[in-house]
Amino acid sequence: MELIPGGSLQTATAQQGRELAMKMARLVIKATQPDAEVRDRLRAAYADDAATLLQVAHIVAVEFATIAAANDHWRHTEDQ
Repeated sequence: MELIPGGSLQTATAQQGRELAMKMARLVIKATQPDAEVRDRLRAAYADDAATLLQVAHIVAVEFATIAAANDHWRHTEDQ
């Protein structure tokens, strides 16, 4: 399983970086629990749990921070 789609963290825009972060977070879940039926069954357990959804947001934020660092996004002043 390719955990970094395309093999690179480089993105042209911050928006693309955020989308990559979300995809990478999903791939981590898939790698951790490869059984699609189990993932589908577990989805109902966290779909209505605010704390769990916040944890998901945190995972995406960590992935995005990694991508932003790889792209030096914080050093650019132009809107992307």
